[in-house]
Amino acid sequence: MTDAATPVSRDVLHQLPKADLHCHLDGSLRPATLLELARDKGVAMPRDTADALGRFMVVDDARNLEEYLRRFEITLSVMQRADAIERIAYELAADAHHDGVWYIEVRFAPLLNVREGLQTPDVVDAAVRGLARAERELGVIGRVIVTALRNLPPAQSLELARLAVAFRRRGVVGFDLAGPELGYEAARHQEAFAHARFHDMACTCHAGEGDGAGSIRQAIHVCGVHRVGHGTRLFEDPSLLEYVNDRRIPIEVCVTSNVQTRVAASYAAHPLRQYFDAGLNVVLNTDNRLMSGITLTDEYAHAATRLGFSLAELSTIAMNSFQSAFLPWPERAPLIAKARTRIAALTGGIARSGS
Repeated sequence: MTDAATPVSRDVLHQLPKADLHCHLDGSLRPATLLELARDKGVAMPRDTADALGRFMVVDDARNLEEYLRRFEITLSVMQRADAIERIAYELAADAHHDGVWYIEVRFAPLLNVREGLQTPDVVDAAVRGLARAERELGVIGRVIVTALRNLPPAQSLELARLAVAFRRRGVVGFDLAGPELGYEAARHQEAFAHARFHDMACTCHAGEGDGAGSIRQAIHVCGVHRVGHGTRLFEDPSLLEYVNDRRIPIEVCVTSNVQTRVAASYAAHPLRQYFDAGLNVVLNTDNRLMSGITLTDEYAHAATRLGFSLAELSTIAMNSFQSAFLPWPERAPLIAKARTRIAALTGGIARSGS
């Protein structure tokens, strides 16, 4: 830690080039947009002003992952039209851009957006359009990860894997599995992962958040994922941790939401520091900007103030995020080079090479 004694400036963390690889579209709406779309549809919201609704949507009372996920019914109630989905995707990318994020992978489950007649390709296409507009207007690069759900039939996951593959060169860069983890094994959905991988689609999977290290083992060895979403309980299996480290499998860490879902007792108790010190390829992410009430700069700041990360270490994590992105290599390589140059200028070249 070459700069461990120096407090990390929030302004510097804001300027630090960042990539957000684990961000849910339906968990990252602007409160004002949520309220406006609800009024347009005649949908009742639990609060009448944007500020009050924003405070209500931050989950600070969940006892587990399942309770945390219940807030999503509120946002999904206004995400059933293509124009709304396109707007929400655009605004998310714009907000990320203003937070110093250069690249964002936005994930969502299209099967949750078809309650009022949309087809799943329409849903994906709308999100892709919103992200493309943000890229044209602001320069922030956004791509989609299609997400299946553990608690739905495996046949539906296979349908979504096929959808992801169909959009592989049209804005989609990955396939994911999310939802309630305990009691819903990823192994049930291995056919969907096999289809995605066979058709050269990158894969990730929520694991080790609502269940133990065995869930991560399934995601890696049964589903063959290229990254692990959360991975919070990986420390419970030292052999698997060693394998993940040896193979440089990225861990998509979401510190604040892990504290909210009680998988980590506190920021200070989160295993991010343990993982980084062991040499794992860890990246920091928002998970849900609305439900967690955070930006990516906030997450970096929490790592600095609660877990003692230096600017050099956070710069390494930032580089990890660019290098671990699912963006095709011809697009990723220049982004990595640009980020490395910018970080070196910002920090005086103190970061070690990314993983």
